[in-house]
Amino acid sequence: MSTSNTPARSLGRRLVTDPEALLVISIAVILALVVLKVPDFWHVETLFNVLRASMVDIVFALGVLLVIIAGGIDVSFLAVGIFAAYLTCKIVPADATVGGASVAFLSAVAIGVLLGLINAAVVIATKVTTLIATLATSAIYMGVLFAVIGGNIINTLPVPLQDLGQVNLITAPGAARGTTRLNVLIVVVILVCLAMGAFLRWTVAGRSIIAIGGDAEAAARAAINVNRTRALVFAIAGGLAGLAGIIHVTLSGRADPTTFMGRELDVIAAVVLGGAAITGGKGTVRGTVLGVILISLIQSSLVPLGVPSIWQKAAVGALLLIGVTVQAVSARTRPARAILDDSPPERPVTASTGPATQEA
Repeated sequence: MSTSNTPARSLGRRLVTDPEALLVISIAVILALVVLKVPDFWHVETLFNVLRASMVDIVFALGVLLVIIAGGIDVSFLAVGIFAAYLTCKIVPADATVGGASVAFLSAVAIGVLLGLINAAVVIATKVTTLIATLATSAIYMGVLFAVIGGNIINTLPVPLQDLGQVNLITAPGAARGTTRLNVLIVVVILVCLAMGAFLRWTVAGRSIIAIGGDAEAAARAAINVNRTRALVFAIAGGLAGLAGIIHVTLSGRADPTTFMGRELDVIAAVVLGGAAITGGKGTVRGTVLGVILISLIQSSLVPLGVPSIWQKAAVGALLLIGVTVQAVSARTRPARAILDDSPPERPVTASTGPATQEA
């Protein structure tokens, strides 16, 4: 039998089973295509623009990642984010002084955690799917925001947030003229990514979340408190949404209750493209970050490639479909494995080993 196609088949199988490698290749191809048509696109300003556009979505996506790993889908994260950020801007004094920014950020995170726990209570008490539950709570949060807290745009933020929005980590010359800047809040985003990666990989709670996403019944038999773990998932996801909301408000310089409407698809698509299994039990922070960067890069490169910006949503939808398809193909090419089974896979029986013996 010819083995001339073995390397090609091996590469194809690797790309199907390793979404992170596929994302890196996709990012490189898109950059190459854009640079060939618009050589000035390859500049530090482009990098800063993509990072600025990705910062908020990365934090949102980490919360969505956690819920998807646990076997659910949360669509209330944008409502939680703007609710927490808008309410924070209302309660923090406009002339707050030293430490005001820290108070604002902690307040937004605390509000997000509270709303996340409400999501968890609804899911656990009603036993409905997370998609339906968070659709309902999202509508409730936005209704309360407009009816009770206020629906007007806040154009003047508390002074500490205004000052923080002007603090830059790096300043570099622009592509044509002026300067390009990267806000210091990118450090917060990086620290959150590192913390989430460590949480999922090295903590009992993180491994429990992966376990209940893989098989909640098996996790319960392994003495994992499923309801408490789900409450933790929604609490962390809510806190991350609150953090993302206040970061967005700080960077944009205003709090607009309608700012996130219709952006759920972008974030969920990024998480799925990053390799998070929509059935739960699988996902990485690294893949999620790459997925967000890919979508941000596509959105910023459509116009230079001559594609009208109105096609952005179609492009993201197509990417989501591709991500789900890759997952389906990957599941068919990889044998199923018990969630708590850490033993290496058995070696296949070859002709030289003789017939397999059956154990009693």
